Amino acid sequence: MIRLAIIRHGRTEWNRDGKIQGHRDIPLESEAITELAGYRLPDEWQHAALLSSPLSRAVQTAELIARRQPTIEPALIEMDYGDWEGRRSIDLGADPDSGFRHLPDWGWKYQPPNGESPLQVWARLEPWLMSLSNDTVAVCHIGVMRTLLAVAFDWPFKGSPPFSIKRNSLYCLEITDTVTVADPLRVRLVRGSAQ
Repeated sequence: MIRLAIIRHGRTEWNRDGKIQGHRDIPLESEAITELAGYRLPDEWQHAALLSSPLSRAVQTAELIARRQPTIEPALIEMDYGDWEGRRSIDLGADPDSGFRHLPDWGWKYQPPNGESPLQVWARLEPWLMSLSNDTVAVCHIGVMRTLLAVAFDWPFKGSPPFSIKRNSLYCLEITDTVTVADPLRVRLVRGSAQ
């Protein structure tokens, strides 16, 4: 069994403005850099392999919480939100021509115009996931995390998700020939410098 801990990158200006960011390389905001510098990985995850999405907001987060360079993993890049990138959900929801749906109405095959569906995200994540050979911390994005947690919880991207994703927390999964939820699921980052 391999343990995988996934964590969302720190906040960006686009997050604060409510803008959808997918493949666009938006860096961390200065407040997030300061905040993340005050955290570290929990002891049990200090020596795990460290992987990151190629986007700078994830790479910066990995460097700050682990005090080391991550290995870049292209499969961890955020979901492609296509025509929605840079737009706010509230504005898309008010535009009947946008094709926008709220998360509980997605389903696995729903995709933003010119973007990716959760099923397409899973298709690129599954080979990477099943190739893991060591316990791993992966710094990634909310779309990637939703997909992995949906698989672990057997949630069909319909109705309210059985999980919520908070910042500064690891979400722990167990990988065998399937993906399951670890106990505990959520482990918070630790305040203070690395051991």
